[in-house]
Amino acid sequence: MIPLESSVAQLAHAELLTPRMDQSLWFFRDVLGLEESARDGRSIYLRAYEDFYHHTLQLTEAGSAGLGHIAWRAASEVALQTLTGRLETTGLGQGWSPGTLGHGPAYRFASPDGHPMEVLWEVGYYQASPEKRSLLRNRPQKRPLRGVPVRRLDHVNVLARSVSGVREFMQEILGFRLREQKVGEGGTEVGAWLSVSPMVHEIAVMRDATGAAGRFHHLAYWYGYPQHLIDAADVCADYEITIEAGPGKHGTTQAMFLYVFEPGGTRVELFGDTGYLIFDPDWKTVVWDVANESDLEKSSIWCGGRLPETFYTYGTPSRQEVGPVRT
Repeated sequence: MIPLESSVAQLAHAELLTPRMDQSLWFFRDVLGLEESARDGRSIYLRAYEDFYHHTLQLTEAGSAGLGHIAWRAASEVALQTLTGRLETTGLGQGWSPGTLGHGPAYRFASPDGHPMEVLWEVGYYQASPEKRSLLRNRPQKRPLRGVPVRRLDHVNVLARSVSGVREFMQEILGFRLREQKVGEGGTEVGAWLSVSPMVHEIAVMRDATGAAGRFHHLAYWYGYPQHLIDAADVCADYEITIEAGPGKHGTTQAMFLYVFEPGGTRVELFGDTGYLIFDPDWKTVVWDVANESDLEKSSIWCGGRLPETFYTYGTPSRQEVGPVRT
């Protein structure tokens, strides 16, 4: 097990590609209440009101929806160099990129399945203007009076041909711990939930039912208050934002969820509680046998019906349509 001081420390931000920049910006800014930090070229940088960094989301205009990259922050400057050394031994390293808006130099690499990622240490912190400064000293800004505002970035979920290959890479190279796991027929690993903190996961890896490589499943923002999940569902229904599933509750992670498609085509998860936290240093991975009908149902949805087929087949880049979205 890699020591925490030489591993990744947290999810820093994600870049999403969108072919409908104006509509995607409307969704993240006006529906979810994200704050715009900056613009640069084809990108707009945003953050939730309890995100301390310059941004947690980079929206970039592109020909189709997809994942630009996932950025991880190292535990320290020394940890960044240690991680870089490990990554270079895998043959998956792509070299250094110079500092950009919101952070310093980053080392770029790909997961074994091809998901673009980077690891960095230096970050820029958000500084609220006087009118946005909160009286709560532990909150970086006032709660927005816009949308049903999300509080912070929570996790990412990727699809893969080989869950085991990506999961082992995240553990052995980046220092993640395996918190929950799903196995199917013949013991094949079909899902893994990993974290480097007491959270159940900062990244999940799910088997891509289409057999494609390197696709993105979803980005998740945290509300904190379960009742706001119902508010979000009501707003999405009223404004013709496609709801894929929920509100409901997962067995895996115990988190309440709502899955929607932002207008550019990327799935976004919104949820209203933390699930559970892990403080046990000798945590034993929770294993669900989804070849068993009860585990299959309860691990996916603890309360409610089954997830739709699109949940297992749709990812970006897209291979299918997801229904109407607001224009």
